[in-house]
Amino acid sequence: MAIVLLDFVEKALRVAKQALGKHAGKPESGGLPREAHIVAHCIRKEEGHTFTELVDRIGLMPEVCDLLGLHTDALPDPTTFYHSIDRYAMYVWRALLRTSAQQLRQSGHVALDSTFFERKQASQYYLQRSGRTVKTIKATTLTDTESLAVLDVHCCIEREHDTKAGPRVVRRNADDLRSVAADNGFQDWHTECEIAALDVEYLVHHQGSRPMAVANNALIRAKGYTQRWMSETSYSTVKRTQEYLFSAVCS
Repeated sequence: MAIVLLDFVEKALRVAKQALGKHAGKPESGGLPREAHIVAHCIRKEEGHTFTELVDRIGLMPEVCDLLGLHTDALPDPTTFYHSIDRYAMYVWRALLRTSAQQLRQSGHVALDSTFFERKQASQYYLQRSGRTVKTIKATTLTDTESLAVLDVHCCIEREHDTKAGPRVVRRNADDLRSVAADNGFQDWHTECEIAALDVEYLVHHQGSRPMAVANNALIRAKGYTQRWMSETSYSTVKRTQEYLFSAVCS
């Protein structure tokens, strides 16, 4: 088990450094390397530990401490890792997501969809201090239909329409995409024209029973539109296992 965990830490550390890029390493104010915090959270989620258990566990593994730049006789307080989630901007987590997804084989065919995550973990004190009453976060994602890897995510606390959020996510990943499947919530002519200009095939279901709409829907089903359900599978997995972390980094 120790060997397997050490291999996991090495991979997570490599991915974290790639995601952080020039920001990797120790901050100017000192302390732990930035990537060490990310890897610590990966270990905690992988092993199912609390923050206190995480520090105790790491203290028993000198090899892991060496990789993370920690000293077994001077381990950080558990609150150090607890608060580090809030210190990273969304672009860091998005870069980490993108780099992690690149470890898997990508087909270029993706599903574009949106869902809502509950923010029930936010404390009442935080909501009062920030003047917010937001209870849900809307997430718009791109999911590879072959590997089920989530390639990108856009989060907002306002009810932004799908036709506004969808093109933004596609635009960031257009160079790696061949086709995008989406439901009719993402359909308007502005969106279709913008995505077509990116040289990406847009498989979106049209509303109505007019002959043109019926023909379009039959054509896109033959091109892989039915694989759009893959995004629902990834949402189900995230909500069962990672919703707390997702809500925390998107707050």
